[in-house]
Amino acid sequence: MVLTLLRGIRTQTLLRANAGLFCTTRLSPLARFTTRVEGVQTTDPKTVPKSIQQATKEAAEQKMQGFEAVIGIETHVQLSTITKAFCSCPYDYGFQPNSTVCPTCMGHPGTLPVLNAKVVECAVKVALALNCEISMTSKFDRKQYFYPDLPKGYQISQFDIPIAEKGYLDLDLPVEFGGGHRRFGITRVHMEEDAGKLLHSESGNYSQVDLNRAGVPLLEIVSEPDMRTGIEAAEYGAEMQRLVRYLGVGNGNMQEGSLRCDVNVSVRPIGQSEFGTKVAHFFDSTLEHGADAKLAANWIMGDMTAYLKDEKLSIDESKLTPLELSEMIASIKNGTISGKIAKEILVELIAKGGTVKSVIEEKDLIQIADPAAIGAMVDKVLVDNPKQLEQYRAGKTKLQGYFAGQVMKASKGKASPVLLNKILGEKLKGN
Repeated sequence: MVLTLLRGIRTQTLLRANAGLFCTTRLSPLARFTTRVEGVQTTDPKTVPKSIQQATKEAAEQKMQGFEAVIGIETHVQLSTITKAFCSCPYDYGFQPNSTVCPTCMGHPGTLPVLNAKVVECAVKVALALNCEISMTSKFDRKQYFYPDLPKGYQISQFDIPIAEKGYLDLDLPVEFGGGHRRFGITRVHMEEDAGKLLHSESGNYSQVDLNRAGVPLLEIVSEPDMRTGIEAAEYGAEMQRLVRYLGVGNGNMQEGSLRCDVNVSVRPIGQSEFGTKVAHFFDSTLEHGADAKLAANWIMGDMTAYLKDEKLSIDESKLTPLELSEMIASIKNGTISGKIAKEILVELIAKGGTVKSVIEEKDLIQIADPAAIGAMVDKVLVDNPKQLEQYRAGKTKLQGYFAGQVMKASKGKASPVLLNKILGEKLKGN
């Protein structure tokens, strides 16, 4: 079914009757949107009035004129091993729920995984068939997920040292679709374990979990974004299915979930060689400029993502550069600005661009780190709020936050939070 859907994608039209497809696309100037193409009929397309067909075709062609699809596929292949990846539990499709589980694949504390050697053998077979470079040294990593069907709270996968990488898959397109030879790059092949499965009630009031599939070995095969049409993507998927069946590493039955394809589709102007920037690339570039990894992740996934979402912008439309984000983080760490001021600077840089230094100077946002100046502001706030001060000294200590807020308001958010809390605490104690 998925292969049929992929064949329904064209560079000139993304619409097809009797098909359902979810895809995220990006149009220049990189405005993101999500398209849902859903079947609305089961009758012969010839019975649809010609005017409707023609209008749909013309609208789609006009929308896609001057653009091309860029397609990459992540394929998950379930391996036909006798036992699971890290324990001795058997697995076969259709077993009674939770009948092939043990403390290891259920993620019980104290259990240790033991790698099934057959998984490595299957991975090497596939990697060689895909003309990949085999890693003589490889390792597993934890990939954190918080899903109810993932009992350990993480997936055992491979990150920076996969079993194989840098391969390719050759195939010939069917003559009825224009023919021709194609070579699609393979970025990597890595081993991992599958998650369990949720069984939802018909009423939708509750769900049950079946952990039979938890720990079943998978190979993830990641292609390069080398496909340009739905036909190419569909033939790639079909060839991958034939390959795993021929090698005997899996049955490739998509209806059983034994072969799953995640299709990444984006759109760019014809002739443009660059892809749109992704969040991960922005993060990596920020780290290359020396930013703290945890702080960079927090700013990108927190305030930056929230602002872009509210403004309906993609990360490519942001005028903030990875260099300036790293400069902003450094300015927070060295005490030049506070986190609150940084939020203001972030919005300015995303919307208008520029440098952190210029925004700080232009808006006079340098953090106040003079103890005498902060002490004077604290004194004034305490004098102006005698009732709250009396309540604090009577035991209502939560009012310290109130006083800190008043000082920050007076300083227009520029008082150093660390220094403020220290001075305020001393003065509230009567020191």
